[in-house]
Amino acid sequence: MKNLLLISMAGLVWSCSGNHPQIYEWRGENRNGIYDEVNLLKEWPKDGPEEIWYREGIGNGFGSPVLSDDQLYITGALDSTAILSCISLDGKIIWQTPFGLEWVSNFPGSRSAPTLVDNLIYVGSGRGNIYCVEKQSGQVVWSKDFQEDFQGIPAPFGHSESPVVDGERVFWTPGGELHNVVALNRFTGEWIWSNPGFSERASYCSPRIIALPKRHVLVTMSAYHLMGFDTQTGEMLWSHEQDNYPVEKRAPMYGDTHANTPLFEDGFIYYANGDGNCAVKLKLSEDGSEIREVWRNNAFDSYMGGIVKMGKTIYGSGIAKPGLRALDVNTGLLIDSLKVGRGAIIEADGMIYYYNWKGEMKLIRYEDGKMEEVSSFDIARGNKEHFSHPVIHNGVLYQRHGDVLMAFDISDQ
Repeated sequence: MKNLLLISMAGLVWSCSGNHPQIYEWRGENRNGIYDEVNLLKEWPKDGPEEIWYREGIGNGFGSPVLSDDQLYITGALDSTAILSCISLDGKIIWQTPFGLEWVSNFPGSRSAPTLVDNLIYVGSGRGNIYCVEKQSGQVVWSKDFQEDFQGIPAPFGHSESPVVDGERVFWTPGGELHNVVALNRFTGEWIWSNPGFSERASYCSPRIIALPKRHVLVTMSAYHLMGFDTQTGEMLWSHEQDNYPVEKRAPMYGDTHANTPLFEDGFIYYANGDGNCAVKLKLSEDGSEIREVWRNNAFDSYMGGIVKMGKTIYGSGIAKPGLRALDVNTGLLIDSLKVGRGAIIEADGMIYYYNWKGEMKLIRYEDGKMEEVSSFDIARGNKEHFSHPVIHNGVLYQRHGDVLMAFDISDQ
């Protein structure tokens, strides 16, 4: 109770001061998969870059680490218990906090990447619960239960959302008839607003915030709709239906798997839902209240692994035809493809980093949509599926595989 009172007081001070918090989150700054790094290797040794350290004991899972300036945070599952680990940048465990039951069905293990905002960490479990954890101690400040508080509808492969924060609000997408999308006070967990959306299951999307001059818009996915909400009021401003499955044929695991975070740049929203409308470009009105479809490409079927936009090109994984694909953002047409398997993509210092489902980490050169593989090495530690996204911080490449987190030196010093 004392800790909660201190957090509430800190929230009051923050809201009155108008200061902008420091946020570390899923897929880097702006959630776009682009890491602001320089002086990185443009080619790796035959056996890959030097492994600086590895850490076992983080628990099984797929959630990527999130790094601050002095430590990192990562979720895992020890048996059926969800664990949040705080680890120093030289690989030593500082604390581990259990926070309820983790997902144990299809592909058991953690899913969510934490979101660190100043001294508070927001994290979700595969069962759909959301928690606020104090950074220094690892103590749980508040939590909300997926069933009791939200009456959520479980997704077939577990809740995979990484929380997003805007001001004093943290947002969560439980799915369900009543509280499909919610905003909570990030300091206390108290309700701010709830919207029933389309009363569908949640998908697997980690949402994003679009900051416009007149309003901020929360963009997220339910099973069959991309939705935009006013972050202050909770009003649904617009939606974009995934119309590849007719209503009468919609069922769990049929057209409802949408794990890529949408992108926003220069007034346009880009998303890739390979189990829905595939690649789509939308024009967002200046006040955020309306959208207009510009194009869609039904052959760009990425549904997990992320997408990145570099200049006039979007890059992402193909599923039906495994490999890395490149689309022209003006026309929506395919520019190039590279046979490197299905995988997760990020970008840093002018190079693409691609971690495929076979456990191969690839370094890829790109220019105007054309791609060329430069280097590759195998991630040999860990077990189970290779679904976790790579992360880069201060010249170090971090890769999670199951119960193991690895750190590789990719700096060009």
